[in-house]
Amino acid sequence: MRRDSHGDERHSDGRHTEHQGKHGPHPGAPDAPPAAAGGALWAWARAWARAAHPVPVLVVTGLTACLAVSLGHSAASTMLLVLAVLTGQLSVGWLNDLVDAGRDARAGRVTKPVAQGRLAPAAVTAMVVGSALAAIALSLACGWPAALAHLVALVSAWVYDLGAKATAWSVLPYLVSFGLLPAFVSLALPGGPLPPLWLVASGALLGGAAHFVNTLPDLADDARVGVRGLPHRLGAVGSRVAAAVALLGSALLLVGPPGLGGDLRLLALLVAAGTAFVGLLHRDRRRGDARLAFQTVLLVAALDMGLLLTAGLSAGTAG
Repeated sequence: MRRDSHGDERHSDGRHTEHQGKHGPHPGAPDAPPAAAGGALWAWARAWARAAHPVPVLVVTGLTACLAVSLGHSAASTMLLVLAVLTGQLSVGWLNDLVDAGRDARAGRVTKPVAQGRLAPAAVTAMVVGSALAAIALSLACGWPAALAHLVALVSAWVYDLGAKATAWSVLPYLVSFGLLPAFVSLALPGGPLPPLWLVASGALLGGAAHFVNTLPDLADDARVGVRGLPHRLGAVGSRVAAAVALLGSALLLVGPPGLGGDLRLLALLVAAGTAFVGLLHRDRRRGDARLAFQTVLLVAALDMGLLLTAGLSAGTAG
């Protein structure tokens, strides 16, 4: 037996033994775990997350948690509400990408996994159905009045995905679904109290602002593939104005109820107003401003969450 120049052992009968050393096989050995496996799994997970529209999912789920805490739900009840909304939002996001796959492909949107063939339509369909059934089951565990409110909100969102987005009434599903979110959380309380109307209105206006801002980056592409929702009819400038007014109205309603100190309400309103009008009405022709508008809505939504957590709301007040 002799050792060749690479450190491997060669027997006198010609057999060759690879030297592994005390640390096992070298990186190129056939039995080493393939490095590509982890990358492929990560890419698969990212494709599913991207197809679900993760930012809206997280924002709506976060608002649900803040509403539940502010209205006095227990930890277990809050978790149940959050899971119901999370699964429902996943179904809405996946259905959106599934229905829009053809249009997204024609528009050349490379960030859409279904349109780019990275996710099979049959698999996405199964996930839409599974997550929708999970959302319904979890909602029923909150009581039938709450479940009914959440189901109507989900049906409204699904209707948007299935074609309402291309009509002049495209904002209506957003108003209905976001407005019913406080109702779902409130009706899940013992006794099923109705939420205060100002809270429903605030949620609806936040949803309307989200709709106008969410369509801004795709106005031109949507027009080429035949999508003519309300933001497309108003145009970029009109959509910005509508979003700014809706966002300001949402924050104004939210800081108006008792429970917060007067100075804090005034500060929150000033921040919301400044953010809405600077972020939505400012235009940067060099870099494009759709991303800034979207970030504005996220910032005001985060402000709304903070206000909800500090307000200590009481359900059952219809005024």
